[in-house]
Amino acid sequence: MKHIKGIRTRFHTLPFILAAAAALATSVAVAGPAGASGWGTHSWTVQVGSESWDQAIQGMAFLPSDITVNAGDTINWEANGAEIHTVSFLAQGQSLRPFDPFDPKQLGPVGTDSYDGTSYYNSGLMSNVEVPGFKVVESYSLTFPKEGDFTYYCLVHGMAMKGTVHVQEEGSDYPYSQRDYDRSSQKQERSILRDGYKLNHSLAKQATDHLVLAGGDDGVAMVMRFVQPDVTVHVGDKVVFSNPGMDAPHTVTFGTEPANVFAPSGDPTHFSGGDLNSGIIPANAGPASSFEVTFTKAGTFKYICALHDYMGMVGEVTVVD
Repeated sequence: MKHIKGIRTRFHTLPFILAAAAALATSVAVAGPAGASGWGTHSWTVQVGSESWDQAIQGMAFLPSDITVNAGDTINWEANGAEIHTVSFLAQGQSLRPFDPFDPKQLGPVGTDSYDGTSYYNSGLMSNVEVPGFKVVESYSLTFPKEGDFTYYCLVHGMAMKGTVHVQEEGSDYPYSQRDYDRSSQKQERSILRDGYKLNHSLAKQATDHLVLAGGDDGVAMVMRFVQPDVTVHVGDKVVFSNPGMDAPHTVTFGTEPANVFAPSGDPTHFSGGDLNSGIIPANAGPASSFEVTFTKAGTFKYICALHDYMGMVGEVTVVD
């Protein structure tokens, strides 16, 4: 919608002026930000991630991923999934590195509420639920006083999840309204879910009693479940837990969750019960993306992904003679 910069009229009667003013106010209210660029600054909303109703499928996108605002406007990022994400603007010359869960500058907020265009700004971890072991926030806001194109990332998911804020001159016409962005985001959410369900179906074809897939992701969606989570094997058998994804890490943790879930503990070559932790099973890392457990005693052994059990990523191995 075009910005209305002013109204010239050859009518001078008070009733007409009042009626015209009322009509204009109504049209601006209906139009939303796309038709109101000359009436001050505006706030916009971007969704961070997405998910299925049971949290099994998590999206790897900012919705919308590209947004155009005016100088002085504010963007509010809202957590839209249980998986943790960040909204992170890198400093000039700073490169994107793998996520470090021990770096307080990645885990917590950095910067003011007004973006300077050059420094490192970070939301901290964002999620729409409480995440055990981490402090998370549900929303993050930044005002953009300077014109320019600014790219940001989710530090957890790297290049697979980035967005751009285009800041144009104050008072410019907006190319899209919030309603437009919401409609396109809803369409993209549905597409992400379809991709996630298709990915899960593909993973299920590969899994067996001796091969459990620890989630999976394809740069669009993440499957936050063990695929064939409940298996039955015999004493002496080996079960391979493999992470076939491109980006998302997982763990396989039996017994009591250790204080440091990122470090391996226990002996997977002779497991008869008790505590055992794979440490991080990274995606896309060749042999390091697998964790093998040999079961030496009959019984039922429950396990979890210590990073994503709060979403329902759990399983059970039944060992028979």
